[in-house]
Amino acid sequence: MKTIVTFGEIMGRLCPENFQRFRQSMPGKLDITFAGAEANVAASIALLGGNVKFVTALPDNEMTEACLPVLKGIGIDISGIEIVKYGRFGLYFVERGANQRPSKVMYDRDYSSVSMTKGEVYDWKKIYKDANWLHTTGITPSLSEISANATEIAVRTAKEIGLTVSCDLNFRKKLWQWHKGMSASDLAKKTMTKILYYVDVVIANEEDAHDVLGISAENSDIQGGKLDVEKYTDVAKEIVRQFPNVKKVAITLRESYSATHNNWGAMLYDANTGLSHFAPLENGVYAPYEIKNIVDRVGGGDSFGAALVYALNTPKHSKPEDAIRFAIASSCLCHSINGDFNYVSRAEVETLMGGSASGRVVR
Repeated sequence: MKTIVTFGEIMGRLCPENFQRFRQSMPGKLDITFAGAEANVAASIALLGGNVKFVTALPDNEMTEACLPVLKGIGIDISGIEIVKYGRFGLYFVERGANQRPSKVMYDRDYSSVSMTKGEVYDWKKIYKDANWLHTTGITPSLSEISANATEIAVRTAKEIGLTVSCDLNFRKKLWQWHKGMSASDLAKKTMTKILYYVDVVIANEEDAHDVLGISAENSDIQGGKLDVEKYTDVAKEIVRQFPNVKKVAITLRESYSATHNNWGAMLYDANTGLSHFAPLENGVYAPYEIKNIVDRVGGGDSFGAALVYALNTPKHSKPEDAIRFAIASSCLCHSINGDFNYVSRAEVETLMGGSASGRVVR
């Protein structure tokens, strides 16, 4: 496998223990880990056994000194990380929901180093040496106009060199605030449209296509947890119609009955064949994983994107119908793990793909 490059932000993630709320746990202990969409993808690919390089900008301080060994220890190539004298280490705060109480996320990312670093600072040609794939998301360009331009430079340079580019739309309404005269959705659409012209593989959840591109699936009630999964083929086809350079569209299909009970599946549309592949299947029919006791769902979408990119770069799982099965199985397992990083192995994913979902003790 050649190197997969991811570009984006890594932050400190602070979360109360044992599903507590902040007002219960403070003053007191908070669990702090490292997280961020593109960093999550890099971590998952490395843990699956892939070659991956993470690119970002971090401040020259003790938080960065603590973070870099964690990334390196997982197996991530950190040679593309710029250490700069400005900005700060971003943070975000998570209250993990349970039952009918939803999870909540609060961001503290203004003036982070990556949001203040121009795209010209990164040595893209050196970064992309020996690489064949770039992955980024709609989160990095939401941080600032500077990071939006940097993302566009990253994807444009990748295509000029001949890399495959994937992008997870990852709409975050709270972050698209850097143009005061535009709504979050309008700013996201204007910005992401420029980036998507360089993208080969689009990844989204059941809401992103609507929030970013104004493309909706009929007969679905996302808030009510009811999806007409077949209609997402129409969503994928419309994305390809608007962006003919896109070769594949992957959409996760989450039916949320409560914060800790979700049905979880996905679709991969292949523009070359015009076929949609759904997973998981039971006797050839779409049958989503029923996850009744979610430990932590934040980062679940990133684990899906990571496993999809990994599978498409792995001969054993590169066929669309296999890649989507691998991706959704990997992300299903991520829902059992605390924190954003998906600490599962390729063998564990393949075991679940093979139908072993009982959770029995392995001795």
